[in-house]
Amino acid sequence: MDIVILAVVIAVVVFGVLGGLIVGSRRKKQLPPPPTAPDITAPPAEPHVGDEAETPREEPRRTIEEVDLPDGSAPVVVEEPPAEAPAIEIPEPTAGRLVRLRARLSRSQNALGKGLLVLLSREHLDEDTWEEVEDTLLTADVGVQPTQELVERLRERVKVLGTRTPAELRGLLREELITLVDPTMNRTVRTETETGGPGVVMVVGVNGTGKTTTTGKLARVLVADGNTVVLGAADTFRAAAADQLQTWGERVGAHTVRGPEGGDPASVAFDAVKEGKEIGAGVVLIDTAGRLHTKTGLMDELGKVKRVVEKQAPLDEVLLVLDATTGQNGLVQARVFAEVVDITGIVLTKLDGTAKGGIVIAVQRELGVPVKLIGLGEGADDLAPFEPDAFVDALIGE
Repeated sequence: MDIVILAVVIAVVVFGVLGGLIVGSRRKKQLPPPPTAPDITAPPAEPHVGDEAETPREEPRRTIEEVDLPDGSAPVVVEEPPAEAPAIEIPEPTAGRLVRLRARLSRSQNALGKGLLVLLSREHLDEDTWEEVEDTLLTADVGVQPTQELVERLRERVKVLGTRTPAELRGLLREELITLVDPTMNRTVRTETETGGPGVVMVVGVNGTGKTTTTGKLARVLVADGNTVVLGAADTFRAAAADQLQTWGERVGAHTVRGPEGGDPASVAFDAVKEGKEIGAGVVLIDTAGRLHTKTGLMDELGKVKRVVEKQAPLDEVLLVLDATTGQNGLVQARVFAEVVDITGIVLTKLDGTAKGGIVIAVQRELGVPVKLIGLGEGADDLAPFEPDAFVDALIGE
């Protein structure tokens, strides 16, 4: 029993010594230094007042006599410079314009002239050859009756000539084509009136023929010939038509009369003629809506525009714009328009593309009115007065 008590005492002593050693070792470990306080910038001192105020410094001061006082005049207003008006262009002269554009026409029309020359140059002109000549003319939209007339005259003259050199054949074909085009027709765009007022020209046609663009180009043609022009934007159903026409007019200094979108076209046309008379313009050009020739109501409205305009002044020209690439379909359009308004002239557009030059002959025969202008490109001055000799020379080439 004594041994057990002794062992317990010894164990207690041992644990006590070990605990003291552990605590001592922990106290010997260095603790991390306390964090240093951040530097705080002192706020700026408040201005001193009362007894602590600083002595004021001496500064130069002006007397009341030296101070400039307002004299009571109106304040100076700085005006912004006015917006620059678009520069007015000087259109290319119309004299000889078709001759200058002949290369464009000949590139697309050589199939007719050169095709005929190749056929006529054959050693034997039998019935099959003459049938090919007829097919060539019909394919070029010359029309059935003019084709028969041309082939009949060619057969007779070739038979009489006997010999057929290339130069003789070209001269023979040129003469016969010019006869079909009919150089005796008056192709002048009438703008001079006996009353002394402005000439009134109305432009009609279906959608897509380039009617509004043609009206703008025609304004350039008339300005180039020394006329002052007023444009009437009577196509109120197409949103961009009036803006487009006004842009064309601004380029050559022509004033544009326009109305609200969807307004009465006849009213716009009436106002355009009225303003043209008031300002002493030389010509009033009226662009009408591109009406579908199958819509009777719309065609009747076109007739109304014509009647309303004539209350102000007589119409001197009614120009029908036709797309030359439509071929015989253009003749259908021409017939319907001729029934509603008295067509006095034709404008053929897109003759520089895949058009067939024979449509000139066909449409003149159909309506009995001349082709007065032809369009040969997208340029502003690519609308040219129609000249039969230059046109035929472009068809058959040099």
